[in-house]
Amino acid sequence: MCQDLDLGHNELTSLPDSLGDLVELTDCLYLHDNNLSRLPDTLGNLTRLRHLNVGENPLTALPETVGRMTELIELRAQHSRLTGLPDTIGRLRKLRELWLRGNALNTLPSTVTGLCELRHLDLRENAFTELPGPLADLPRLRQLDLRSNRIVQVPDWVARMPALEKLDLRWNTCTPSQGLLTKLEERGCVVLL
Repeated sequence: MCQDLDLGHNELTSLPDSLGDLVELTDCLYLHDNNLSRLPDTLGNLTRLRHLNVGENPLTALPETVGRMTELIELRAQHSRLTGLPDTIGRLRKLRELWLRGNALNTLPSTVTGLCELRHLDLRENAFTELPGPLADLPRLRQLDLRSNRIVQVPDWVARMPALEKLDLRWNTCTPSQGLLTKLEERGCVVLL
């Protein structure tokens, strides 16, 4: 039984719909560093997959069917051309790591509040001008990387994120209030400005 499939670094321009027939994949599917502009909807058939890397592709969207991949604990879609995420992303309740750096994101769907196990969120090098409000409702988020965006203000609700240990805001134009910084530091949260 094949548990992993690595198709990374192959200059692939498309994937067949039959990719969704590989339901025995339970661990990793690597599709990174190709030339894929879209992913087949049948990708959502891989409901037992735990790690998915589709980064370094010219993808502008992830298929809505990604929401059926409920065993995912890690999703990497970094350095692509994503302008948004499907609303179904919130169904990935076991997801612990979400890597979205180097895209064109400026908002997150409200459904991300469903990512109740998310611990690491990498949003650096995107187009955010403010911290997405749904982040306030992620109870286990420990590391939030927002480096190199266009953030001008940090809301007070950040201090109420119960598990936050590291907040990286370098290379933005924001200056959090001293009161907010004090609250975060008293909790042991490292803030990088």
